[in-house]
Amino acid sequence: MSTGAAEGANFLAKLKRRDLVADGSMAFHFEKPASFVFTPGQFINMDLLSPAETDAEGDMRAFSVSSAPYEDTIVVTTRLRDTAFKRVLKTMPLETEVKIEGPFGDLRLHNDAKRAAVLLAGGIGITPFHSILLDAAKRKLPHHIFLFFSNNRPEDAPFLDELQLLEKRNANYKFIGTMTKMEESKTSWQGERGFINKEMLDKHLKNASSPIYYIAGPPGMVKALHAMLQAAGIDDDDIRTEEFTGY
Repeated sequence: MSTGAAEGANFLAKLKRRDLVADGSMAFHFEKPASFVFTPGQFINMDLLSPAETDAEGDMRAFSVSSAPYEDTIVVTTRLRDTAFKRVLKTMPLETEVKIEGPFGDLRLHNDAKRAAVLLAGGIGITPFHSILLDAAKRKLPHHIFLFFSNNRPEDAPFLDELQLLEKRNANYKFIGTMTKMEESKTSWQGERGFINKEMLDKHLKNASSPIYYIAGPPGMVKALHAMLQAAGIDDDDIRTEEFTGY
């Protein structure tokens, strides 16, 4: 995810809460000014102010907003890699201020509700889609949405239970989870196994009308799925991508 140009707002926000949402992934809740408006799927830039430590990767990161616009905090969710930025974010006291710029980006749900949305997410790439899905359920959007969510194990999948339960709140939404390393898991799993591929898409998208595809996750996964869709004859105009680097 590249940092955006200076098109968004600039403000300070205090950390209010943090929650572990999967093994190695944490959600950070920051206060949200009344003036902050964003479209689900967009991202922000976050600067740490006078952090206790720093390294060559610097004190700024771009994060998708994983919360929905109707929620009263700005939530960013990230893998807890062993970098100075992530260590500070994980350990700084509540009420610590950060600088936020944004929102940026155009990974947003299309307007034509007659066309299905197919969301392809890997790991922490779920964050922009989490916002989109919460918003769609709350606003009762008519779009038919299919989420394919790939992780190594259920323990590694951020928001897994919530994303499954969301089917009860939105009859137009279908969750398809898949795990690639169940041999390393200590939990049971009744869903798909293996990487997202054309056969898996064909199996679950029989009733998808003129879908638009959205891909978010690690660069290798994004490139592989993009190439797979192109090979299947999907027009590039119907494919939107967001690469998550450094996670």
